Amino acid sequence: MIRKILLGLLLSVAGSSFGQAELYKVVDGYKVDENTMKGFRTWRAAACDRCHGANQEGLVGPSLVNSMKTLTKEEFVITVRDGRLQKGMQSFGTSPQVMENMDHLYAYLKGRSDGAIKRARVEPIQ
Repeated sequence: MIRKILLGLLLSVAGSSFGQAELYKVVDGYKVDENTMKGFRTWRAAACDRCHGANQEGLVGPSLVNSMKTLTKEEFVITVRDGRLQKGMQSFGTSPQVMENMDHLYAYLKGRSDGAIKRARVEPIQ
């Protein structure tokens, strides 16, 4: 009986957004923590919207709202750093802003993909 309760508790924690709370913080669907805000600013500075759309829903590049649901963080880092030249994705490995804010960019895009961040343009939590 105790084992069954513990297993249920473990599954409910594993299935929740427990781990996401550490990745980003969102209030009212568009106010984000400082690091996630840095991710948004990096997105804008790198002009990722030219290919992935202003709402990350895709243009000539794929929808990141969808892609980030299955892309691991390691795959994300490799893709951003090295690009996918055969598919038209440039490399950002030589961009200091992108490389220094990779975790923040990942958090911002993951928040959009998870649906926690409801709109593309975010504001800092006050």
